Amino acid sequence: MAISAQSFGIFCLFSIQTILIICVSTPTSGTHHFPQHYTMIHWAGRIEKELEKVLQHVTGTQQMRAIYNEKKSQFEIKRNNPKDLVEKVARDIAKLLNSKRRALERLAKEAELLQKEHVWQDGVKESDISYYDSKADSDYTEDGEEENLLENPFSLELEFVDDSNFKNKVNYSSSAVQIPTDIYKGSPVILNELNWTQALERVFIDNRREDSSLRWQVFGSATGVTRYYPATPWRAPNKIDLYDVRRRPWYIQGASSPKDMVIIVDVSGSVSGLTLKLMKTSVMEMLDTLSDDDYVNVARFNEKADAVVPCFKTLVQANVKNKKIFKEAVMHMQAKGTTDYKSGFQFAFEQLLNESSAPRAGCNKMIMMFTDGGEDRAQDIFEKYNWPNKTVRVFTFSVGQHNYDVTPLQWIACANKGYYFEIPSIGAIRINTQEYLDVLGRPMVLAGPRAKQVQWTNVYQDALGLGLVITGTMPVFNLTADGNSQNQLILGVMGVDIAINEIKKKTPTYRLGANGYTFAIDPNGYVLLHPNLQPKIINFREPVTLDFLDAELEDSNKEEIRRQMIDGTHGQKKIKTLIKSIDERYIDEASRTYTWTQVEGTDYSLGLVLPTYSENHIKANLSDQILQVQYFESLLPNSFESEGHVFIAPREYCNDLELSSNNTEFLLNFIALMEKVTPDSKQCDNLLLHNLILDTGIIRQLVEKVWKNKDLNTYGFLAVFAATDGGVTRVFPNKAAETWEEDPEPFNASYYRRSLDNKGYIFRAPYRTARDELLSPENDTIGVLVSTAVEITVGGKTIKPAVVGVKLDLEAWLDKFKILASNHTDSSRQGSNTCGTSGCEMDCEADSDDLLCYLIDDGGFLIMSNQKEHWTKIGMFLSDVDPTLLHALYNNSFYNRKQSFDYQSVCEPIPSSSTGAAPRGAFVPTIADFVNLAWWSSAAAWSLLQQLLYGMAYHSWFITDEVDAEGMDTRERSCVMLQTQYYFSNLTSSYDVLQDCGNCSRLIHAKRINNTNLLFVVAEKMPCNTCEIDKLYQEEEEYKEENPCEDLGTARYRKGPSTCFDNSIAENTSDCGRGHSFRPSLHTLVAIQLILLYPIASPHLLPLPI
Repeated sequence: MAISAQSFGIFCLFSIQTILIICVSTPTSGTHHFPQHYTMIHWAGRIEKELEKVLQHVTGTQQMRAIYNEKKSQFEIKRNNPKDLVEKVARDIAKLLNSKRRALERLAKEAELLQKEHVWQDGVKESDISYYDSKADSDYTEDGEEENLLENPFSLELEFVDDSNFKNKVNYSSSAVQIPTDIYKGSPVILNELNWTQALERVFIDNRREDSSLRWQVFGSATGVTRYYPATPWRAPNKIDLYDVRRRPWYIQGASSPKDMVIIVDVSGSVSGLTLKLMKTSVMEMLDTLSDDDYVNVARFNEKADAVVPCFKTLVQANVKNKKIFKEAVMHMQAKGTTDYKSGFQFAFEQLLNESSAPRAGCNKMIMMFTDGGEDRAQDIFEKYNWPNKTVRVFTFSVGQHNYDVTPLQWIACANKGYYFEIPSIGAIRINTQEYLDVLGRPMVLAGPRAKQVQWTNVYQDALGLGLVITGTMPVFNLTADGNSQNQLILGVMGVDIAINEIKKKTPTYRLGANGYTFAIDPNGYVLLHPNLQPKIINFREPVTLDFLDAELEDSNKEEIRRQMIDGTHGQKKIKTLIKSIDERYIDEASRTYTWTQVEGTDYSLGLVLPTYSENHIKANLSDQILQVQYFESLLPNSFESEGHVFIAPREYCNDLELSSNNTEFLLNFIALMEKVTPDSKQCDNLLLHNLILDTGIIRQLVEKVWKNKDLNTYGFLAVFAATDGGVTRVFPNKAAETWEEDPEPFNASYYRRSLDNKGYIFRAPYRTARDELLSPENDTIGVLVSTAVEITVGGKTIKPAVVGVKLDLEAWLDKFKILASNHTDSSRQGSNTCGTSGCEMDCEADSDDLLCYLIDDGGFLIMSNQKEHWTKIGMFLSDVDPTLLHALYNNSFYNRKQSFDYQSVCEPIPSSSTGAAPRGAFVPTIADFVNLAWWSSAAAWSLLQQLLYGMAYHSWFITDEVDAEGMDTRERSCVMLQTQYYFSNLTSSYDVLQDCGNCSRLIHAKRINNTNLLFVVAEKMPCNTCEIDKLYQEEEEYKEENPCEDLGTARYRKGPSTCFDNSIAENTSDCGRGHSFRPSLHTLVAIQLILLYPIASPHLLPLPI
């Protein structure tokens, strides 16, 4: 009965709507009424027929198929076997990485031997060391001065030459040294480090001699010294250089195993003012030492403990997003209550030791406690959770200047295999929040050869301008004896860079077609290869972490593919999926075959994606040199006037071909080279070159047989064009090239890629937004691009080697559109009375004051309208033209909506508030502080002086300009953009809609135009302005996460590193930190107090009240 009742309800609903439509459309005597449904169907049919006839006639689609068949002896159809291709590429990438592995192993081994043989020199001076200081030659200037403030009189003077491989000036005879700004380069530790690492130059040079494709070879020392080869001046113009190799993702990954970390922060009442600020900054710096292989949670505690981010109930991955959420929460911490260490430690141990199924690193477990001091040792907590096995290390940080006894904090760290640190001022934060890595490195050093494993990093931006890179890392151990026991210190990390572009060269590109591609992911699911991996901002501080499911439009099939790739399996799956167009305006549903395999010797997995029509490709076979010359002649500019303008894709056809962003210049470079070499030359890619020349000849015949014989103005066309997989685009006539704005690389052109994925003709108007200046039909010739793929079958194999199309003259076709959707020219209709005793039907030409007629594309953009005021809005999203109409179409399922996030966007900087202009790092005491005895007894005054001295030494702390972590100018910021696209639902027939707006309503007819991406809509004008709707938007907008807990999704599947070095029975934990901060004398404190109190004690110095 329930089913019957439901069916009856649906029947009634449709019956009522039908009755309403009939009632509304019933005319009164002698009036023009809304056209009947069949009238609209007839108009749509006429539009379909006219488009099909004219477009096929002018573009020459059928003739082009015939030309390919005529020339089938000049090419063959080769199969793209996905499994064979992906396995071959995986082998080639593994071979590439393995060659860098050998260089890395050689460097690490030699470094350990050099350091072991080095004799420590206490009295060494900087003048005794021969090295190139990379900052001494940098372009660093301050306040427009020409003088280099970092000039080093002891640095070698080198000459540099431009090297395109490094995108830099380099010197191959020497290495370079970079020392962080806050490290004194004249200290014995640094000078001895420079001394023994100098001998690494020989290994660097030998490695390059053996493998000339090597990029940066780097040794990052645990002391902070970076030695890299080849030498090049450091990049830190106009800003303070804050680069420290120990905080680089590749160093952190190589120096320790993955971490599960809980940070607990004392926010009791004694923590206030400067101390609280130091704690917040310290926690944020600590978070920056974590990578995506690590898991973390942060809690504040006083009498009780709770997570700073309430919805983070367990440890979460230390990715860029989560670390940002933590930092924002930490900044809002406030101090109150009393201190209870037990509450903080209990929270931390329960986070680390519970048996939750939540993902985690599963290796090093540690607690980092930040406090201003206390007497409690919380021994019963450690006895309950951590003793005797001590599986969790505890690190304690005494923050700020105070008079508390630090012995309990030292005891806690020493009793739990950790380390005690002091952070008395802002200058001590960076060094003391990263030195815990030395402790974590102990088990790795003690594991010896087992830990000497090459690890490959996430993708990140190279600090020296190489672009996107991955780095192979290997730890370097101290092999010298420490008394009677083995030394357990890590010397540093050796790294060898590989540019992502170098890996791309191992992948097939053009034989996969415009919509085929390869991609690769790491165990976190992040892509290191993908056509959509295009970060728009350079951020040296964080790795580039674009998840595979964010690089594409996510669905359940891709989730499973990603999981299997992370697990290292092989597989293949054909799926239907949504594809976002390259201009990010459209969504297409298409079939893709995903094939994947593991890259041997790494944690990477490689995938290959092919559409069905790219399972085969053309391989030209132009052995006849006379034919080659004939085809080549149509590339010459002297042929353009008669045959149309030619654009060729800027591909690397030959080694000596000079690329250029100017296509005319590139074409001339290409022609000049072809006059020197033949297409069969060994220095050229014969497949690319032969296919280019073949396609040139095919399009030339299309011009001769079809295009030259047509008067485009007669048909209302501005231009006709063809583009091919071979990289040729010809636009006819030649003058049309002046306004041609499409990418000369067809594989990067949206019209080309969409035409391959869709049947029929794809219309696209010039994109406009409501903010753009309105077009003027009188002054601007507006062209609408129409394109379709050419599909051919040769020997039973089907491919789509080309796209042809036209540019419609909008003004001419608007008039034609209105005529096709009108009644008075309808002489061929049978039995249709447009006028009679009951009145006449409105049409799109005669009744434009009352009737709206639109052609809308599949993305919801206006292509044509019968309204004159809309002619300047062609190309706009319909919601900016007629918001209620689009709302009705969307609500009635003509369109689907897809929203996704772009994590690689760039936004304008957020203007700083007035409070943000205060000097960085300086604590300004209030009057209450001066009269507060506790402030003096805690020695905050000394800390103030210490910061002032630090600020004078490092002027940047008091500069109010925005500076990022690596010293680059932050004029733009990375952000997340919410993108919205609309696309047709599966509706194929015509529909009637009654849009009810309360006080008024209107009728709407809509029908898909067959064999196109167009929707024909006929609607009454809205008789009232009171229709309240939620306007639909298509423009991307910045996504601002107001409450991260509301958007907290399920953690994506990932897999951590397979090896873990977190414990060794041979570890010596006696070195666990001692208090060593500089304490002011009583006389010094009294002097400072007198100086600071003097203005208050001298009334005559105070301003008089007005």
